[in-house]
Amino acid sequence: MRILLIFLLSFSFTEALTQSVEREFLSNLNKFCKQSFSGTAVFPEGDKNPFAGQALTIHFAACSENEVRIPFQVGEDKSRTWVLTLNENGLLFKHDHRHDDGTPDEITMYGGYASSKGNTLEQFFPADEYTAKLIPAAATNEWTLALSADKKMLSYILKRDGQLRFHATFDLTKPLTK
Repeated sequence: MRILLIFLLSFSFTEALTQSVEREFLSNLNKFCKQSFSGTAVFPEGDKNPFAGQALTIHFAACSENEVRIPFQVGEDKSRTWVLTLNENGLLFKHDHRHDDGTPDEITMYGGYASSKGNTLEQFFPADEYTAKLIPAAATNEWTLALSADKKMLSYILKRDGQLRFHATFDLTKPLTK
């Protein structure tokens, strides 16, 4: 009985600590609300970069204690929004893809919950079951959102099968709008 009680208290403490870290991460992002920033795709390089020659822009459009919505624009393509939602299950990261008329794309709302290895500046989101069913090739995806230690840079990183697939950085020192 004593061991069970210790286990339950330990589990509750770990869960509360994880929620606290995820809440602080979301709070760190909220500090950029209503601002836009330009970015650069740093991997892959050259002609392997699917966004080569196109401007990358993020806009912290909607922020609350439990959600941050960040449209990610590639050139003139405004179809992507990153959605981070803190709920009773943890911090959820989804990619919301929409057509010009606002209707959902057939490939949308993929992502997953943050793993326990994150901290207040960096969170890792392995693909969830919905993602694996929607995009079987993405079943091993892990997305990372990372703020630099000085909070001047945001990185968006995608790995598949443990291998880097895409990496973009955004300079948070030069807002495009306030």
